[in-house]
Amino acid sequence: MEDTNFKDIFRYVLSKIHIVAIIFAVVLIAGEIYTNFMKTPLYQSQTQVVLLNDNSSNTAITATDVQLSNNLVKTYAEIVKSSNVLDQTVKNLNLNYSGEALRNKLTISTVTSTQLITIKVSDKSATEAQLIANEIAKVFKQEIKKIYNIDNVQIVDTADLANAPYNINLIRQTALYAAIGLALGIGVACAMYLLDTSIKDSETVENRVGLTVLGVIPNIESRRK
Repeated sequence: MEDTNFKDIFRYVLSKIHIVAIIFAVVLIAGEIYTNFMKTPLYQSQTQVVLLNDNSSNTAITATDVQLSNNLVKTYAEIVKSSNVLDQTVKNLNLNYSGEALRNKLTISTVTSTQLITIKVSDKSATEAQLIANEIAKVFKQEIKKIYNIDNVQIVDTADLANAPYNINLIRQTALYAAIGLALGIGVACAMYLLDTSIKDSETVENRVGLTVLGVIPNIESRRK
């Protein structure tokens, strides 16, 4: 019985393939319009800094030095996002927004079991994202020296200019819109089948009322003479 129902649904969906195709096309076109004309492209640049022992250039780094740096990583990561660092960055670059607004463009992460801190900046302008990331690293280095009176932050990698927006992938998003459109189209067709209470064949009559069909009147289209 269940197999028959699935077959009936499959046949019904095929009979409504034009509806599925329309929904598929509408979703795909709407998605492409949104991606290409409405979605704001964002560019991301990142720089990386490392925590070192203040006298690491003169003496060997000990296990205690490494442990101390590990303990400071989280604290230093929070300092990167502090108002002192961000406000000074805004001032240095003459940005037309506040340090709080800059914080929303910022992503700070740490690399497990290392003293590395990654600073990522997202912006509508690839050039501005690069400039901001590099400036934050410089200001952060100065701020640490001011707070702790030590110079144990070094810039490992400077930010590069992003070649493409990180939040737009045409191939992946087109595939996603296509999958959504197809699933939605099939879902609508299946819903139409479930809501359709009309009698479609003699087998349906026998299953519903429990009576044997003795004959069927064929649907003969009239021919023009």
